[in-house]
Amino acid sequence: MSETREAMEFDVLIIGAGPAGLAAAIRLKQLSPEMSICIVEKGGEVGAHILSGAVLEPRALDELLPDWREDPPALATPAGEDRFMLLTETRAFKLPTPPQMHNEGNYIVSLGNVARWLGAKAEALGVEIYPGFAASETIIEEGVVKGVVAGVMGIVKDGSKGGDYQPGMELRATTTLFAEGCRGSLTKKLFDTYNLRAECDPQTFAIGIKELWEIPKENHKPGLIWHSAGWPLPSDTYGGSWLYMFGENLVSIGFVVGLDYPNPWLSPFDEFQRYKHHPAVAPMLAGGKRISYGARALNEGGFQSIPKLTFPGGALIGDTAGFLNVPKIKGTHLAMKSGMVAAEAIAGAGLDSYPELLRQSWLWSELEGVRNIRPGFAKFGFWGGMVNAALDTYVFKGKAPWTMGHHDDHSQLKSAADAPRITYPKPDGVLSFDRNSSVFLSNTNHEENQPAHLVLRDPGKWLGTNWERFASPESRYCPAGVYEAVGVEEGKPALVINAQNCVHCKTCDIKDPSQNIDWKTPEGGGGPNYPGGM
Repeated sequence: MSETREAMEFDVLIIGAGPAGLAAAIRLKQLSPEMSICIVEKGGEVGAHILSGAVLEPRALDELLPDWREDPPALATPAGEDRFMLLTETRAFKLPTPPQMHNEGNYIVSLGNVARWLGAKAEALGVEIYPGFAASETIIEEGVVKGVVAGVMGIVKDGSKGGDYQPGMELRATTTLFAEGCRGSLTKKLFDTYNLRAECDPQTFAIGIKELWEIPKENHKPGLIWHSAGWPLPSDTYGGSWLYMFGENLVSIGFVVGLDYPNPWLSPFDEFQRYKHHPAVAPMLAGGKRISYGARALNEGGFQSIPKLTFPGGALIGDTAGFLNVPKIKGTHLAMKSGMVAAEAIAGAGLDSYPELLRQSWLWSELEGVRNIRPGFAKFGFWGGMVNAALDTYVFKGKAPWTMGHHDDHSQLKSAADAPRITYPKPDGVLSFDRNSSVFLSNTNHEENQPAHLVLRDPGKWLGTNWERFASPESRYCPAGVYEAVGVEEGKPALVINAQNCVHCKTCDIKDPSQNIDWKTPEGGGGPNYPGGM
């Protein structure tokens, strides 16, 4: 018998208080003020889990709140100079900025602050927002999504109910919108339950690792948008960097690595740390102080990887559905637009009209026009990918008579014996740092006595697969030191999972070679707590 819980009823329930979920709520209230709308957010506050080195294209925001510039989010800085750089180990060459990366009219923002600002706008319209309220289970009755269970607290490590146990609540709604972000834990189950990925390519992902720095005023050029490709990544690995100067002497600096990389010895975290020592990068950070750190996975499949978006009782919006323009290095405007279109469907002809309305929108044509750029790097490598991107952009103008496909990421690793080992320099504590000190700056915390939210489906697989074949790649692709191989010197290797370190990037759930790691929702409020500048 299922547990008896209190229940609350709404017209629309939204899972996730990111740009997509908040835009959907605001648009619904604009169209149907009488609707009851609830948003649940697993972060301790709205914006706590929002991480992005963000340049915001305001197209969707202009449609949603046309007068937003009169009361902008904190730290919004108009975009200035664009630089697109090709790095070798010792030099930097300025390349023509691709048209997708032109940022005139855009804004460098703290995406967490944008979420907080949108949250206040939503609440002013009457939307109920419950932060620190993790949705841990989808309610499905007779094949129809009816809402979620959220707010379960007090389960202890052995799975029993502790003295402060709370069963949570059933939040029920006529329509539930899932806006969980990349690799949402409930959304992953919906993919299987409703076979939503049957007619699309596999999703392909990247990990983005970010730091926030405060630098001397004389080094700060407000509005500078600096991207690079090339060093330190090998030519068979997709990725690059960003560096954005905004606010009062703040710098958002980060590094992205495609999770289809083949070398199990590669560590995205350490690639980022050594990147900061490049002769073109280090001077921009000189004299500065690192003040925050975080990481998250990114959807990179684009147009080919869009799943079926609706199912009985609900729909997918935002990054959980994969709306990111990789060549543009932007997704917030797409996430917001998808939420707005879903709201227009609900308030109009009904949720079933959402996919068709989306196909008629600028979101669809934007993603279709860049569909061949990211898979070109997977197919042809770095240099071939650059040529393909140029041809697709300047010759075919996004209308090539073919569409390249994607592969999944977890199956791309070579065995450790067949890949070159990588030796990374030790951090100097000035420009480069270790994982533990980095996680400290993310303000990550989990209730110590709760069950681990990172679970091996079959613990017996780790030794024969992850250790013997791939030399424990999870100890390198995790940017937070969650996974450690211990007992190696004694000839008894075993895996230790330090779940309390987890910054909720979901990389392990994606990249594990045997898909043996499940990221589950921890108690509400757990995980990172990113400050306003992130």
